[in-house]
Amino acid sequence: MSFTAEVKDELSRVEAKRACCQRAELSALVRVEGTLHFTGNERFRLEVATETAPVARKTIKLLHGLYGLATELTVRRSVLHKSNNYLITVPAQPKLAQALHDLGILDDALVPNYGIPRWLVKKDCCAISYLRGAFLGGGFVADPHGDFHFELTAESEQVAQDLTAIMGRFDIRARMTQRRGTYAVYLKGAEPIVTFLALVGAHHALLRTEDVRIIKGVRNDVNRLVNAETANLQKSAEAAISQVEAIRRLATSSGLENLPPALQEVALLRLEYPDASLRELGELAEPPLSKSAVYHRIRRLEELAAH
Repeated sequence: MSFTAEVKDELSRVEAKRACCQRAELSALVRVEGTLHFTGNERFRLEVATETAPVARKTIKLLHGLYGLATELTVRRSVLHKSNNYLITVPAQPKLAQALHDLGILDDALVPNYGIPRWLVKKDCCAISYLRGAFLGGGFVADPHGDFHFELTAESEQVAQDLTAIMGRFDIRARMTQRRGTYAVYLKGAEPIVTFLALVGAHHALLRTEDVRIIKGVRNDVNRLVNAETANLQKSAEAAISQVEAIRRLATSSGLENLPPALQEVALLRLEYPDASLRELGELAEPPLSKSAVYHRIRRLEELAAH
């Protein structure tokens, strides 16, 4: 099961307590996954398609519970994707037009409403339920072990803008994109995705995402430290090689015995311990020297070798 399917399975079990919240959630499901057919004389037929069994069950439950609508369920097996497709058909019936109007799918003239009515999501609890329904209908969230990515499908630019605005009410900054005639509202990065999951009630998915994020953070910190230490060791090794070469040139040109005792001591220590750090060279000196003192004496040796 994909991570998206796991999240949808969890969210399908979240029960909105108020009828207004259930209406908002069902409205989002119908808008994202539904197809409305006009059969004439203010008669309609609604079809809602989904690939997730828990979402199909919840949709049917809300259609029955809120409006007492008769439904038909058709299950098809996709040979290509090796998964089931669920088609919920709400045939033409007296209650359907009023239900679609109550859901904000049709306006007062029983004409399709192409945006999300403000009255439907006026309360925060209803707005949250609408976001939950939008994810159940057309949401995607990548497995947190990979890149953090999340998106909601929107049938039109207006719906995408409305979804973005609703998420903004809860300090979730979403972006819009157009893709092959449809729109998507997406989130990048773990923080907004975690905030969304917490908001709509996907607490198990939230904990899993947080666990992965912590592990990723620790791994990244370790990698940064290892890379920094490796770079420092490489830099120190290259510096030590350069220092040994300078001292050898100096020994060939003028002889180390002609150097002042302080420089001669450091030069001999460097030749004897080419892999030692400046601090370690200082500890080997008699008496011990500070790292700064060793550094300045090495610099002086390199300057002498350069002349």
